[in-house]
Amino acid sequence: MRRREVLRAAVLGAAGLGLGALTGGCGDDDGGIVDYGPAEGDLMVAQNVARTEADTGALAGAAGAVSGFTADLYRRMAAAGAGSSGSSGNLVCSPYSVAVALGMTRAGAAGRTAQEMDTVLHAAAFGSGPDALPTGLNALVLALESRAGTRKADDGSKIEIFLDVANSLWGQRQVPWEEPFLTTLARYYGTGMRTVDFATDAAGAAQAINAWAARQTHDRIPRLLSAGDLDASTRLVLVNALYLRAPWQKPFDDARLAPFTRADGSTVQAQLMAVTLTDGGYATGPGWQAVDIPYAGGELAMAVVLPDQGRFDAVEAAFDEAALRGLLTGFQSAAMELELPRWTFRTHAALNDLLVALGMPTAFGDGADFSGMTKAEALQISQVVHEAFIAVDEQGTEAAAATAVVMAVSAIMTEVRVTVDRPFLFVIHDRATATPLFMGRVTDPTAA
Repeated sequence: MRRREVLRAAVLGAAGLGLGALTGGCGDDDGGIVDYGPAEGDLMVAQNVARTEADTGALAGAAGAVSGFTADLYRRMAAAGAGSSGSSGNLVCSPYSVAVALGMTRAGAAGRTAQEMDTVLHAAAFGSGPDALPTGLNALVLALESRAGTRKADDGSKIEIFLDVANSLWGQRQVPWEEPFLTTLARYYGTGMRTVDFATDAAGAAQAINAWAARQTHDRIPRLLSAGDLDASTRLVLVNALYLRAPWQKPFDDARLAPFTRADGSTVQAQLMAVTLTDGGYATGPGWQAVDIPYAGGELAMAVVLPDQGRFDAVEAAFDEAALRGLLTGFQSAAMELELPRWTFRTHAALNDLLVALGMPTAFGDGADFSGMTKAEALQISQVVHEAFIAVDEQGTEAAAATAVVMAVSAIMTEVRVTVDRPFLFVIHDRATATPLFMGRVTDPTAA
């Protein structure tokens, strides 16, 4: 459901912190701090800062930027085998979630660190000005959240679509956090700072963050961070969570066992579902065909790209920004008979090396400049952790993702028949903006 938070708290004054800096502490009723208790942390944010309204003029640029980042990160993950599910090669990720988490992190970056992050995030597409990136991401998040709610299925029944995006910020107690940074996070990302004590209880902080992420994703991402991801040097963790539950516009018939040919030529018996669509989408390209399967209401859909036999690797490698955008905007209405396997799996991946390779190495090293977050200590990114989950069956799709950025002290109309019985790609996307939400591949639908 749609989230619109208004965050209010008092600006804290403390001797020796300097103007424009905020620090955490235990709250009380008079102080304006919401006390979440030791398991949650204390909420702290600049005074009387409300989530800004969406700037619809920024929507197209933001969607284009996220699409470009999705293509970049997915191809890096696929090529590196990052987080692939066991030996199956299955992969699901939400570069959209990663982009929002990095966008929050960018709010505290400066100098070369900021420039490199802008390049990786395709910031030029957001427009010019210091607030262009957060303004665009805010507009996109609010537009996508509006896709949630009650919709009508083909049979006239009312069904519910859930599309929730949530952010959180977990900072070390007694660190003087900069007021402009916290204001940006409240205004454009709808979150305040929960203060915890990484120095004496990193495990407890990880447990609290994991509990928050689990709640936001309906327990589909139960353990985003492991014990080794946080330690006494951790000062800040920025987290994005994304949850989708969407029934198909027209449910599939019950699945039947049928052969699915894996990339190596071997076969497995998969649960293949069948449906006849009158309002699907169809597209073709060099060495592939694709279908677009609408969820209830027709605003969200899943694009399934089926490469020709023996062409999977080449097609996957060719899906750059232009190809992905062309796919999501190029479907033609078609009536079709479709067979698609059921699948359920998750991907957990550390993204440090991939983000460095994409062009933002400075953020991970001693030369990082995150002085916009705090001037008390030099911070750098120590971990970017991402996990995504997807389950597809006859009724619809459930998908979830969470991303944590850990900051540490530095140093055509036709009748079509498509049987998806070999490795394929998928993109869950918003149709109006062509924004990809989840992307992945299924090389073995029987592998969990």
